[in-house]
Amino acid sequence: MAKKIIRSSTPKGGRRKGKSSIGSYVGDGRYKSKLESYCARKLDELNIDYQYEGVSYQLLDSFKYKGLYYKTTAKSTLMKDRTGSLQLPISYTPDFVSVKHKFIIETKGFILSNHSFNIRWKLFIHYLYINNMSDYMVFMPKNQKQVDQVVDILQKHITHEKGAV
Repeated sequence: MAKKIIRSSTPKGGRRKGKSSIGSYVGDGRYKSKLESYCARKLDELNIDYQYEGVSYQLLDSFKYKGLYYKTTAKSTLMKDRTGSLQLPISYTPDFVSVKHKFIIETKGFILSNHSFNIRWKLFIHYLYINNMSDYMVFMPKNQKQVDQVVDILQKHITHEKGAV
């Protein structure tokens, strides 16, 4: 069964729980894109707790295919027998996750139609479904205006949470 993996440390240049020093968003290599940087800044402005690339989900376990299996490898022009070889697991690490507020944000600018992200994203949504995590809010903003929309939704939801307590 696929499982959730919470990293004990943040990846190189990563952050935890939405805390940073002022001016550390752009150009310091902490984020992989300007959109991620913009999203982090907006979440921080509202003091919303999150982890940046701190939670990974294993969508598909590793396995060994016992049937006849040939494939091309990087160093060969001919296919090689890979029968019985270990097929690595498929995992996914969203950009921003908050367990406290139950949200996941994946910032995505342009996505090529043949990019593997599309299938990985569908596997991730399926993972949430089969693991009864439908109480998580999931967002995939593609520009700053959509990030602003996400932050507005989160702010309303968090305000509603506090009022219900």
